[in-house]
Amino acid sequence: MNLESVHKLSEKTQVFKTQQRQSYELAEGSKATGNLCNSSLPSQRLHPYSSHHPCMLISNNNDWEISEELRLRELEEVKARAAQMEKTMRWWSDCTANWREKWSKVRAERNKAREEGRQLRIKLETTMKELNALKKLNQDLLIEKEEWETELTWKKKLNFSDMPCMTEKEYQLVCLEQKPVKDVIKNKILVVQEMHKDVETTENTLRKNQGTRFNLRLPDSFAPRIGLEKPRQKLDNIVHPPENELIHVSALHLQLDESQKILQKEREMHFFLEKEVEKLDSDLSQWKWKYEEMRQSKLESLKQLNIRHGLHQNEVERNFENIEDETGAQTNMDRKMCELRAELERLQSENTSEWGKREILETEKQGLERENRRLKAQVKEIQELLDKRNKLPSSNLGSDFKTAQSELLEKNKELIELQHAHHKLNKQYHDKVAELMHANKRLEQHEDEVKKLRSRVEDLKRGLNQAEDKLDDSLNQIRKLQRSLDEQTEANDNLQIQFNHLKSRLKRQQKVSSGFGIKQSSMYDAGDSTEAVSKDEGSQHAS
Repeated sequence: MNLESVHKLSEKTQVFKTQQRQSYELAEGSKATGNLCNSSLPSQRLHPYSSHHPCMLISNNNDWEISEELRLRELEEVKARAAQMEKTMRWWSDCTANWREKWSKVRAERNKAREEGRQLRIKLETTMKELNALKKLNQDLLIEKEEWETELTWKKKLNFSDMPCMTEKEYQLVCLEQKPVKDVIKNKILVVQEMHKDVETTENTLRKNQGTRFNLRLPDSFAPRIGLEKPRQKLDNIVHPPENELIHVSALHLQLDESQKILQKEREMHFFLEKEVEKLDSDLSQWKWKYEEMRQSKLESLKQLNIRHGLHQNEVERNFENIEDETGAQTNMDRKMCELRAELERLQSENTSEWGKREILETEKQGLERENRRLKAQVKEIQELLDKRNKLPSSNLGSDFKTAQSELLEKNKELIELQHAHHKLNKQYHDKVAELMHANKRLEQHEDEVKKLRSRVEDLKRGLNQAEDKLDDSLNQIRKLQRSLDEQTEANDNLQIQFNHLKSRLKRQQKVSSGFGIKQSSMYDAGDSTEAVSKDEGSQHAS
């Protein structure tokens, strides 16, 4: 429609130019002939306020120039705003591109950090497994070391240097405590067999020596005392025994003295072992008490760990829920961002189309301004001609004035039509400017929304970082608790091992004490049998 109106205006201007040329030709012809028919025309001095008066035309031209200046200023302002809008749109596109690049870099760095964290976790798990294996090996080595140290201490305590009067048999009996249970049983069997052999040898010697008598008496308190009759009285009763019998009797006396010494040493050993058993019982009770305390502390620590584990799980669930909410909000924000980007692209396309329309309108306006200038020049020329003709007498004016007046009326009509078209174009221009302003406002609103979305994204990132920090702190606390629990379990295991070791030592000592009892009972039985044999021999000699 605008192009058609422009074509119409151009055709009208061409027609107006041809009419103006014709009017100039007519005016020249009227001057040459000097026609006096101008008195019949009506004078325009009688109508000063008519629309075709030259003063009114001049005032209209002044208003037109002022409005043109204002429109030119408005056009310049609109051009400046449009240039600024183009700059802002370019800046916005650059910012969005930079933001996309930065966001892609941040995502890549985040993915790298996650991969590194996974690798570090895997390495930490492997190192923890290796550490546990090394701890187990260290515990086994410490247990073996303690066992060797205990064996060495027992060997040092029961050395021949500490007890010089101890015989080899006693040393063997004492060393039975440090050997395992099977070796102790075997050694006991061997010791019992040796004791039986010793008893048989003593019985044989007593049978040979029929003139000797000795009594072995045992008290009630498990402390046997051997009462021997003096050898001098026995020798007085026997009349002149032979020298071989005296030698045997002296050997028997020596054996009896040795047996008394052995019994005293056994009593001392028994007393010493009883004291040690009491000490071990007290130690065992203390270890039991410590074990119960450790067990209670372990139960309490397990309860606390379960409570903290539950709290940690709740916190983790909350964090996961928060992260899911944040991810949902972030997806919504991404959707809004995509919608805003689509709207921005649409606005950019509309802006480009509006810009093209604006350029077309500017070209049309420039053409109309040129045509208006030409028309103004033509109007000025016509006014000058009219002034000249008005100055001439009415007799000189003729029919040419009427034709000129009719032409002026037609030209005024054309000017009015042109003004009407110009007003239409101005209205269209103002509508487009209003649309541009509305688009600018929408762009500003979208920019504010984008800024808010950016601030929201930054807040979400900060919240994510804080949640990750809290997760790391909770994981560190769980690891510390796990380490403390492992240490407590290790201490409990060590105490259990010590407790089992003490139990085994007690069992060994009890078995050793029972072996000493068997040996003493066998020796006492042998003494009773020798006393009975000596009594029978004495009765035979008396008879």
